[in-house]
Amino acid sequence: MKILHLDKNHESLINQLNGLGFENEEDYTSSKGDIMEKIHSYDGLIVRSRIVIDNFFLDKAKRLKFIGRVGAGLENIDCEYAKNKKIELFAAPEGNRNAVGEHSLAMLLSLFNKLNKANREVKAGSWVREENRGIELDGKTIGILGYGNMGKSFSKKLKGFDVDVLCYDLKENVADENCQQVSLAELQERSDVISIHTPQTKLTTNMVNTVFINQFKKSFWLINTARGSAVVTKDLVSGIEKGKILGAGLDVLEYEKSSFENLFLSETPKALRYLIDSDSVILSPHIAGWTQESEKKLADTIVKKIKKTFC
Repeated sequence: MKILHLDKNHESLINQLNGLGFENEEDYTSSKGDIMEKIHSYDGLIVRSRIVIDNFFLDKAKRLKFIGRVGAGLENIDCEYAKNKKIELFAAPEGNRNAVGEHSLAMLLSLFNKLNKANREVKAGSWVREENRGIELDGKTIGILGYGNMGKSFSKKLKGFDVDVLCYDLKENVADENCQQVSLAELQERSDVISIHTPQTKLTTNMVNTVFINQFKKSFWLINTARGSAVVTKDLVSGIEKGKILGAGLDVLEYEKSSFENLFLSETPKALRYLIDSDSVILSPHIAGWTQESEKKLADTIVKKIKKTFC
């Protein structure tokens, strides 16, 4: 079986597939059109997010038996069309869930302790203590939106704190020893912190908007390490300005390209400029699951799933 790799990944991915007898070819620069001209020659495809795999692409992939996405989400693939063509789809959320859980906790603790602001001030020669007085996580209620691999990882990281952890998920009976599953209404009534761990779907796109924010009983902190499309940025800014949102840690932004490699920016939108300038907001460039360790784990996970199905 011939596999085409469209994005660079950990070297062990190709090494392991070679060891299993697959023929591997790499093409990290060709355009989508050029790849569509030759995709009929391949049985497998390994991607991250550089190219959208739509129905037109899949119609050209006459031999394709599987697509391995080295990451958590499959939103850049027309999954329903692929399944109709009997193409196996492999994602690897198990590979970077630990990294996402740690990053979410790091953002939350940094916000609570004003580390972003304090670090900048000290490096500028300012020694301000009272204005940088933090708050403690103990005693808070943490609400998790989406309780799959990433949500479960985050709740596990919270075990050492004296906190109540709640989750809301469309699936029933997903709770475990680290988290109590509740209705969305109860989550919005009790939570001091909301951490988003949902996939990108029609239901989650623009989910966190003004209506959603105002349904919370208390002012709350927001963490988003899932997808930027889940949060309407201008509504988030409005929530911060009105004191409904106390602060935000955002690893993802709605302005990102679908490849996650860049922002859709010819000029900086007003709402994004607000986030950049705000002391109550921490930003990172979609790196929550992007660790030295996760790169290898993601590769291993994809190989394991391919091996189980085709070897």
